Amino acid sequence: MTSKYFRLDDFIAGWIGGASSVVVGHPLDTVKTRLQAGNGYQNTLHCILTIYRKETVMGFFKGMSFPLASITVYNSVVFGFFSNTQRLISKYRYGDGWHPCGMLDLTVASMLTGLMSVGLGAPVDLVKIRLQMQTQTVLAENLQLAGNVSNGTNIPLRSVHIPNQRLYRGPIHCISSILQTEGIQGLYRGAGAMILRDVPGYALYFIPYAIFCNLLTPSTSSSPHLCSIWLAGGLAGSISWVTATPADVVKSRMQADAQLQRKYNGVLHCIIQSYRTEGAEVGNDMLQQKTYM
Repeated sequence: MTSKYFRLDDFIAGWIGGASSVVVGHPLDTVKTRLQAGNGYQNTLHCILTIYRKETVMGFFKGMSFPLASITVYNSVVFGFFSNTQRLISKYRYGDGWHPCGMLDLTVASMLTGLMSVGLGAPVDLVKIRLQMQTQTVLAENLQLAGNVSNGTNIPLRSVHIPNQRLYRGPIHCISSILQTEGIQGLYRGAGAMILRDVPGYALYFIPYAIFCNLLTPSTSSSPHLCSIWLAGGLAGSISWVTATPADVVKSRMQADAQLQRKYNGVLHCIIQSYRTEGAEVGNDMLQQKTYM
């Protein structure tokens, strides 16, 4: 009965959009991740220059193979799920799957999409961030060197930095290592913060996007122009990330917080620690990066 309202082209469009966004946005995402979870960067420009000097241009594309393979699937599922959920809601509310959705319908569809996306997106984000953060200095307060000195005491370390040392050989090895050391729940570390980010974040993306598309579509046209779609998407993305950035900072820090160097006990602890050490403006640089992505 509802099969005529289910369309595969929404999934295909999401797949193409996902692949394009990874290629264009991954360098900025690398900088964002280093700023959110790393140490020693004064600002965005300093982070960019540091990565370039130490790792060359390829440093900006570190860990891109896994997102390129996975985020394309992720975007395909997200946009396909959202579009088909809209039609399903219209079918049962109005008796016609092609009936225009109201504001409540868009809100429900987008929030369900955000909730669904966490199940697929949390492991993808975690692996991407762990691969991006491999060159970061291991923090001192969580490590201790068991040195065999004459009196048998341990030697505490303040920091350890091992150039060219890689904890993970690639995405598959990263997933395998996490499963071995942390179990299946390790792949979903930071999922709570991701729910706080994506459920309202998708609502604040899809609703403004629909509003801007309607405003930018001439009354004589049945569909918006391509330039109008790009502009609507950019404006909607900016609005969405204004509210999503704080939760995204928490998510990135928890996912970069590896088991041997664990600093945060949970989402609330991460929020409190981040606020105490850096204040409420902790996400300003990250927000600037996401605005361009």
